[in-house]
Amino acid sequence: MARRASPSLCSISSLLLPRSADSLYHLVALLTIFSLFLNHLARAALVSAAAADSHFEGFDAEEDDEAQADESDDLESLRLANLKSTPLTTSSDPESHHGPPIVSDPVAAVDEGAATAGDVKEAVVKSVGTSRFDFWDEDEFEGLPAVEENQQQAEDEVDAPKVAEAVIPPDQNATEKAGGGRFVKQQSYMVEIVCGSFLIIFLINYFTGKKENEKIALAWAARFATRDSIFAKNFSLLGVGEGEDSPLLLKEGQTIFKFYASGRRYCQGLLATIELKSRHDLISRLYNMVVPNKDEISFEVYMNDDAMDQVIFAMAKKKAAKVMQKELVDLQRFAALVSPPNGRKWAPDELGVVSESKEVAGDLITDIVLDQVFGEKAFEKYGKGFISMHFSDQHPGTHRKMLQFKFALPDANNMADMTRLIALIPYYIDLIGKYKLSSQARSKTETARAKAAQEAYKELQNARQEALQQKKAEKKKLMEEAAAKLSAEALRKREAKERARQMKKAMPKVKMSRGH
Repeated sequence: MARRASPSLCSISSLLLPRSADSLYHLVALLTIFSLFLNHLARAALVSAAAADSHFEGFDAEEDDEAQADESDDLESLRLANLKSTPLTTSSDPESHHGPPIVSDPVAAVDEGAATAGDVKEAVVKSVGTSRFDFWDEDEFEGLPAVEENQQQAEDEVDAPKVAEAVIPPDQNATEKAGGGRFVKQQSYMVEIVCGSFLIIFLINYFTGKKENEKIALAWAARFATRDSIFAKNFSLLGVGEGEDSPLLLKEGQTIFKFYASGRRYCQGLLATIELKSRHDLISRLYNMVVPNKDEISFEVYMNDDAMDQVIFAMAKKKAAKVMQKELVDLQRFAALVSPPNGRKWAPDELGVVSESKEVAGDLITDIVLDQVFGEKAFEKYGKGFISMHFSDQHPGTHRKMLQFKFALPDANNMADMTRLIALIPYYIDLIGKYKLSSQARSKTETARAKAAQEAYKELQNARQEALQQKKAEKKKLMEEAAAKLSAEALRKREAKERARQMKKAMPKVKMSRGH
């Protein structure tokens, strides 16, 4: 194939430029390369002249083989000369006889003023691209396939970054590695920074959440348990201690506060339990943002045994009322959902009533309660915090007769919104204390309670029998295990003793009388 001389001349001229600390050996190598290049030019001129005369047609096989052999000899001599001289690049692309020559010295194409690695890479890529295609004459050759040219361009694009990396000075590589090391060190501290930040946020949230919960509890106590408040007017003793200076609230945790009141007719006392959200816990606070939760307060009024008649009654939101009727034992045994009566005011449709009889439900849902809280208009305004209330004389536990109320707590600044709900407690204490069933309702409740007592007794007897049978089975199992460890002689003695005992047991009993 014919070769063009201008790219080689550019590379030779770049090699002839004076460099620092040139040696005699370098000069000899340059002269050798120059002589070989002149020889190559002469041979290339002959081959190009022959190609021009024949227009690539009519060549004999022998002439073609000789031209290729000469060309391969020239290439081999040029490679040997380059190996003897100082290498300038690390490019591994061989010189192709189907395309433009490859630049042998890409460093020379880069300006001496290029200081950064990016400038060096850009300059090398530009030099590789221009040196291969600027001097390519498409009209000089005919019949060459376009696929080989595209493949050669793709290979050049892949090898260009490798050449650029080879030209980058080692000092700059070291600087880049040092910068990467600093980045790794900075990245290695990210875990510690995140953990430290989380710990600081957790501590700040702990103290702020703790203070917020205390503020809500104290706001409730200041509104309803201080002097001239509802509980102060209805109970003679407030607080958890016996003295006048005793605290009103007992803190049992960061989210639980308790209040006790006593000294009132019809009841032994009242216990209020404030259950607040876990604001001091950061994870719980984040969870409450996704799943909202409410602050709640529940009241337990322990009624006197002679002050409460046979009453079982509950009221809550409809869904909660159905759950209470299925889960609570007393409601499950004695009570059922009550439908609204005709021609009478009743609780709003969103509330469900569970009672032992319609008479009890109608007597406990009075007009005063409907006007104050449970009416349709009043409930929209004052009943937002209502959750449930449950009255029972069959409550499972130490105190059988109990009134239970559960409300949602508002914010510390809006405690006055639940004033009417709190007023329900002393109202129902007096109402239940004075309430008496009619004879018809009493006979029904007594029959139901007698039946429930019989069922409870049967359950107790069955539980005892099951316990005795289990005890006998365990004893028998122990005896069998002990018998398995005995010898044959001991087993025979034991069997003989058991037979004698069975025979003695089967013999009729004879009574003997003494003669006088």
